[in-house]
Amino acid sequence: MNPLADKDRIFTNLYGFQDWGLKAAQARGDWDNTRKLMEIGQDAIIDEIKASGLRGRGGAGFPTGMKWSFMPKNPTPGRPNFLVINADESEPGSCKDREIIRHDPHKLIEGALIAGFAMRARAAYIYIRGEFIREAETLFAAVQQAYDAGLLGKNAAGSGYDFDVFVHRGAGAYICGEETAMLESLEGKKGQPRLKPPFPAGAGLYGCPTTVNNVESIAVTPTILRRGAAWFKSFGREKNEGTKLFQISGHVNKPCVVEESMSIPFRELIDRHAGGIRGGWDNLLAVIPGGSSVPLVPAAEIMDAPMDFDALRDLKSGLGTAAVIVMDKSTDVVRAIARLSYFYKHESCGQCTPCREGTGWMWRVMERLVEGNATVDEIDDLWDVTKQVEGHTICALGDAAAWPIQGLIRHFRPELERRIRDKQSGQLEAAE
Repeated sequence: MNPLADKDRIFTNLYGFQDWGLKAAQARGDWDNTRKLMEIGQDAIIDEIKASGLRGRGGAGFPTGMKWSFMPKNPTPGRPNFLVINADESEPGSCKDREIIRHDPHKLIEGALIAGFAMRARAAYIYIRGEFIREAETLFAAVQQAYDAGLLGKNAAGSGYDFDVFVHRGAGAYICGEETAMLESLEGKKGQPRLKPPFPAGAGLYGCPTTVNNVESIAVTPTILRRGAAWFKSFGREKNEGTKLFQISGHVNKPCVVEESMSIPFRELIDRHAGGIRGGWDNLLAVIPGGSSVPLVPAAEIMDAPMDFDALRDLKSGLGTAAVIVMDKSTDVVRAIARLSYFYKHESCGQCTPCREGTGWMWRVMERLVEGNATVDEIDDLWDVTKQVEGHTICALGDAAAWPIQGLIRHFRPELERRIRDKQSGQLEAAE
């Protein structure tokens, strides 16, 4: 597969070598005759995004254009449409949205205007994670620059359309990354997911029609419209089109965030951009390919797998946010998954009984399995509990807590059983 050419990169200031401000952004092509992009009409913009094959970059991979088309075409007086942009990015391993906000914020702001216009939205709310102190400062300043230049507000960018952008800082709760919990938080309430239906497109923020999108999904919109749906669709496999920001961390020689074509084989991605696996490819143990909530995939299965939604789903995992966490053979894989279990137990909002009780129970069993303080039967009990939590909660946090453990049992059950045997025979204490 050919590497993504520099001329095809959307995020040309991903590493911050240039200034993030408006003048530098305009020199890179942002805000270039935005009015002309909007003149094709609201429905035409949505059709172009549909034709591009763009799928949501926040984890679920839902077709973006289709999501936009759910919004009412004729908002009723007193119930305006809203766009909410999810910049919460609290998934362990994910670190792409903060780079966009830090170095290329005007791509996001221009995208907010165009996407908001296409959905007949009155305003966009960017909900940014509380811990992103410097990123929030940059975003506030960039929005002000856009207002000062007449690109937002009344007659935004000379288009005749009035549009506002508000930046809202969260308080650092992982659960507020879930779209309906985010809406609750924006309204000043405790960030707890809502029951659906009604879906946000029917009754979202302040009871008005709302679409919630990820930062990357919105930020790529202006470039897709400028360069055409066919250009974007030319990258990646069918139904997995476009370019994607991959965040590579863990046991690689050069951890990085990089923009690449969707469907790039895993081995090629790591060799080309991350300097290979620490200690060589024979030292690879497993990979979490999409952020901490997706199941790990053992080395042999992922080595040559295309990095896209469908290929990783076929491996019983997922692309998620494309946060690639690489684990070599020095990793205590049971302890690693136990640590993630603690994270989900800590971040559960406690609203649903399976998640509130189940995440704590799963973490406690995982802690005992780390030490081998369990029986083989308890591995089956743990699997059963993950299945009782998965799919039985209002939001997907229950699934996120269950899947890493399911991946561990599916691929590393012999390791769990070995620890139990060694503990029973006294070998584990001797080794420690």
